[in-house]
Amino acid sequence: MHITAVLLCTLAIAACMLSLPATAAINQYNLGASFDSTQSNVTFAVYSSRATHVEVDLYTAPMGVSEALRYSLNYNASTNIWSGSVPVATLRAAGITGPIYYGYRAWGPNWPLNGGWTKGSSAGFIADVDSNGNRFNPNKLLIDPYAREISHDPLNATSADATVYASGASYRNTDSGNAAPKSILWLPTSQSTGTKPTRAQKDDIIYEVNVRGLTKNDSSVPTAQQGTYAGAALKAPYLASLGVTAVEFLPVQETQNDANDNTPNSTAGQNYWGYMTLNYFSPDRRYASNKAAGGPTSEFQAMVKAFHDQGIKVYLDVVYNHTGEGGAWNANDTSTYSIFSWRGLDNPTYYELTSDLQSSYDNTGVGGNYNSYNTTAQNLIVDSLAYWRDTMGVDGFRFDLASVLGNSCSVGCYNFNAGDPNVAINRILRELPQRPANGGSGVDLFAEPWAIGGNSYQLGGFPAGWSEWNGSYRDQLRQAQNDLGVATVTTGQLATRFAGSSDLFGSRSPWNSTNFMDVHDGFTLKDVYGCNGSNNNQAWPYGPSDGGTSTNYSWDQGGAAADQRAAARVGFAFTMLSAGTPLMQGGDEYLRSLNCNNNAYNVDSIANWLNYSWSSDQSNYNAFVKGLIAFRKAHVALRPLYFYSGSDNNGNGLAQLAWWTPAGTTPDSNYFGSGSNHAIAYQFDGTELGDTAYSLYVAYNGWSGNVNFTLPWPGAGKNWYRVTDTCGWAEGPNQVRAPGSEDYLGGQGYVYGVCGRGMLLLIAK
Repeated sequence: MHITAVLLCTLAIAACMLSLPATAAINQYNLGASFDSTQSNVTFAVYSSRATHVEVDLYTAPMGVSEALRYSLNYNASTNIWSGSVPVATLRAAGITGPIYYGYRAWGPNWPLNGGWTKGSSAGFIADVDSNGNRFNPNKLLIDPYAREISHDPLNATSADATVYASGASYRNTDSGNAAPKSILWLPTSQSTGTKPTRAQKDDIIYEVNVRGLTKNDSSVPTAQQGTYAGAALKAPYLASLGVTAVEFLPVQETQNDANDNTPNSTAGQNYWGYMTLNYFSPDRRYASNKAAGGPTSEFQAMVKAFHDQGIKVYLDVVYNHTGEGGAWNANDTSTYSIFSWRGLDNPTYYELTSDLQSSYDNTGVGGNYNSYNTTAQNLIVDSLAYWRDTMGVDGFRFDLASVLGNSCSVGCYNFNAGDPNVAINRILRELPQRPANGGSGVDLFAEPWAIGGNSYQLGGFPAGWSEWNGSYRDQLRQAQNDLGVATVTTGQLATRFAGSSDLFGSRSPWNSTNFMDVHDGFTLKDVYGCNGSNNNQAWPYGPSDGGTSTNYSWDQGGAAADQRAAARVGFAFTMLSAGTPLMQGGDEYLRSLNCNNNAYNVDSIANWLNYSWSSDQSNYNAFVKGLIAFRKAHVALRPLYFYSGSDNNGNGLAQLAWWTPAGTTPDSNYFGSGSNHAIAYQFDGTELGDTAYSLYVAYNGWSGNVNFTLPWPGAGKNWYRVTDTCGWAEGPNQVRAPGSEDYLGGQGYVYGVCGRGMLLLIAK
């Protein structure tokens, strides 16, 4: 049956008599759907500053049925919130006896309410987009931006027709109600997320991985849990044994990936990485073994607890620069856009538009900017982050194309301005307290500090409180290894990267540099040293994929497998023996390869899923990885709180860092600045930090042939012992010596030959 009623603002949103402030409490207007304290009524509240009429449709099932109830919502002009309350008894009488499935329909200036309108009609239609950028269309059922779960993706095995959600002359009258994803309200459980680790970020080792890929190909995980949150929870002990202290999941906010199951052996239309968000609160249902209402949320929380129980933080890769609604269907066509949530509720609020307000302004390359300078759009960002932090137990966030969140434009332009207090990156800092440098409660914030065009490349340009993915670290160290004689990388540049990139983070701390040699976006570590270029146009299961960068700084080491493994040891050693926060990609611990595909965003296959059946070479490399992680964790001098020097302004002792030429002399500015020098060594004195060693010594030989390094003074009564070098002798299973079993070398003046493109690690004792 259909019931129409005009509803008053309820007590749950009594604060709607006030104006939304520039800095608001976390979801203080209770946007979304919620039960009252007696569970006798359900309140709906949604924001739209431009709608002229909004209704909520309620369903007995997520697909294939018409609405059981329809309610008109009441508008409060002071807050632009549309709200209403429905008795639970009324819902039950209408057959809604389980979870509450619902969606919104909205009318506005370009399509005002008309008494003759019925689903699928054009009654009241004026334009797909009006001069103010409005794109209201009552034929499109809309996801609640504050829904805690949604029922399914727009495209799935049952409904694969994208035109259902489109505007434009051909599609505007197609009603999406039966097929559209429904927002879900259910009574939450009391699932714990465990005790959050309070570890200082400087002491973390981050492991980036896709939830599905972590266990989809793992025979040790029950079949029903492979590729799920429950499966990932079972891998917490494995990551702890590796030495990982933080797991960073590729996007888990609901994204369009159900369609992957429609054609499981094809890349056509697949979305494996997850960077097209459908809703900022909902955990992706595809990654849940329990898909009942509330199941994905509870299962995600249980996964977080499993990692917390192992002392591992959980980070999420979040995408607030664009959404899964995308951009125009066709170039130069302003009429045809997908409408299933934000666009149909308040297009100019949630999206940055071109100056004529007719199209999306695109600084992301994937459909149009989220309007991150708008206060209401920022509210959704902050509210959803707080939800993942507080309810879901998440410890930190990596922000995709984060420069868009520093945009100080709302219409037709782009300008990154970290000095503007009103940009989203500063709003996030104000309202989500960061973890103190020495550890404690708070969130860890990581920026991918670039986007597309304008002044969007902002590596080193984010304000204090933010850490950043250090693309210069990756690029310069790859060039030093793989582009000898082609690219010029000075020993001074290498020294700067090894010591925490003070040129970029000098006003912050070395641990604000997230050091990585590879991530999901590009080659795997093995492919950095096994591929001369990308090969994306290959057959399933390794492709085909489009796009991908051409600046890989990769080399196959002449095709020699042993040399490729040695180079990979150096690449991993770089991150473990540098100041900063190291990040590794899932699978690097056993040299996973994607056969030179450097943009496998659409490959949901065995090639992209991690493998746990390793060859002896892979097992040996894994032992090397575990050994170096353990060594880093054992020596605080490798994890400085401040940049290396004698003392900070408070007189606190800091780790000393000395630089050496291979001859054992102190390099001068000419040595550091010359592009013809390719070997450098550095020595830590960690005694003032309580390190067990007087000195650590690291030598890197970027030349193609052997270079002799004359060792410096190791300290009174001390000698040098080898922990590892990356050269041929390290091919076996015991590549990193455990404490107490290091190889004795000698004292000051001892000469050690480091092989071409090799790295040496010593300890004094």
